[in-house]
Amino acid sequence: MRDIDAYKVMVELSVNKEQKNVVVRPADILLDVLREGLGLTGAKPGCLNGDCGACTVLVDGWPMKSCLMLAVEASGKPVTTIEGLTDTPIQRAFIDHGAFQCGYCTPGFIMNCHALIQKHPQASDEIIQDWLQSNICRCTGYQEIKKAILSVLRRENLSQGNTPL
Repeated sequence: MRDIDAYKVMVELSVNKEQKNVVVRPADILLDVLREGLGLTGAKPGCLNGDCGACTVLVDGWPMKSCLMLAVEASGKPVTTIEGLTDTPIQRAFIDHGAFQCGYCTPGFIMNCHALIQKHPQASDEIIQDWLQSNICRCTGYQEIKKAILSVLRRENLSQGNTPL
């Protein structure tokens, strides 16, 4: 981090495996810097208080509501946005199971579900239910999203010779 003037600093962010230097105010939230500073608009502004999860990105591999994190706090930590995920099993599963609704909350759900699968490859129904509570969809229910998660977990467990869920 380097002072640019009394109100701004330059931070180096690692976003989607690329180093980016961005001038920010210390009070700028990560969501705004990603969208307005870097042009990565996949994370969506929703409630802007951490309730809805539309702005979810991964920081150090963990889901983070980017509306609740200052951009300066992300310096030195790998940040992954929906633009950084390409051809992942959960993206395919969302398509296969019709887990897309209007699409506004979908990037946040995919980021959360991707992290869930990485962190809990043997996730129980309770763990899946618990993780899905961090994101809100106002269009439909969560059954298609849960089916998408389970299909990825089953496939990955079978490919590793583990007992299917």
